[in-house]
Amino acid sequence: MPAPIKGRGTSDNFEGRFETRRVQSTHDGWWREPEVDPSPATTVRAELARSIISHNDSPDMPFTQSINPYRGCEHGCSYCYARPSHAYLNLSPGLDFETKLFYKSNAVQLLERELSRRHYKPSAIQLGANTDPYQPIERELKITRGILEVLWRFRHPVTVVTKSHTVLRDLDLLSDMSKLRLCRVFISITTLDEGLKRSLEPRAPSPAARLKAIGALKAAGVPVGVLAAPMIPAVNDHELERILGAAAVAGAGSAGFVLLRLPNELKDLFESWLRTHLPLRADHVLNRIRAMRGGQLNDSQFGTRFKGAGVEAQLLQKRFELLCRRLQLDGSRQQGLNCAAFRIPPRAGDQLGFEGL
Repeated sequence: MPAPIKGRGTSDNFEGRFETRRVQSTHDGWWREPEVDPSPATTVRAELARSIISHNDSPDMPFTQSINPYRGCEHGCSYCYARPSHAYLNLSPGLDFETKLFYKSNAVQLLERELSRRHYKPSAIQLGANTDPYQPIERELKITRGILEVLWRFRHPVTVVTKSHTVLRDLDLLSDMSKLRLCRVFISITTLDEGLKRSLEPRAPSPAARLKAIGALKAAGVPVGVLAAPMIPAVNDHELERILGAAAVAGAGSAGFVLLRLPNELKDLFESWLRTHLPLRADHVLNRIRAMRGGQLNDSQFGTRFKGAGVEAQLLQKRFELLCRRLQLDGSRQQGLNCAAFRIPPRAGDQLGFEGL
């Protein structure tokens, strides 16, 4: 097992599931263990996307459209369900996922084109359904900012999901959009334990910074909620009450939670994290996960993949529902997003209409 790398969620970098070859090191008396870079650099590359709005018909999803400005995520969360997507790029879902990043350089132009199509029907877009739209490289690239500017011009509703307080940089746009019920923001908080945060999601902002972001969004009139995600049995599930309580005090008006998901290569990556950082508890955690996933480490079935099954999963769901009622986090104080305001803004050179003549 590779030694942990400070500031990274994993030091494993095995091949993705689509690779046709596997490389395995073997000691033959001449071979020497290669040195691990103690501080691997992050590389960022542009890519030209063919489309920018992704569509889904999953009954588990509260949205049908989403936008992901980036591939890979420097936050380095060891539990991130998006890690296996890096295999489609012939890269490792391990260290490559958090060090080899890609941004969609034509995102703004594509979005304007797709929203301008004659038969486009508006429905809320989820910004950051896969990787975080406010990961560190967004501070310079501002792809997310550009997307929000387009959505505001088109008066298009959007839900932003992030674990970064960098979202406050765009408070001017979000505040304006909220006046027309065009936006809401969810801040993801996995733990309030700084020590656990440093190993579990090493380059994500602190829990305190995220709670402050909730307060600032609330003060600016932006509907804001909290996602206690993911809940990991015997790791952070005991914090559910504290996380939701702190978020409610900060100003959250709604809440959600997701049980840990371990699709594809993520099963091995997360087990490696457990045996590195929680070795005495690793087997117990894995067994608790299996108890909530029908005896497996992952369940991809609709209806159970986000919340699990079995007695323990039901108890977690009950705890969440009771907390939401007690803390008024059921969203009843927040209005739904407004799709009726959507319009295609005029462009230079467009022919004038007959309205008002």
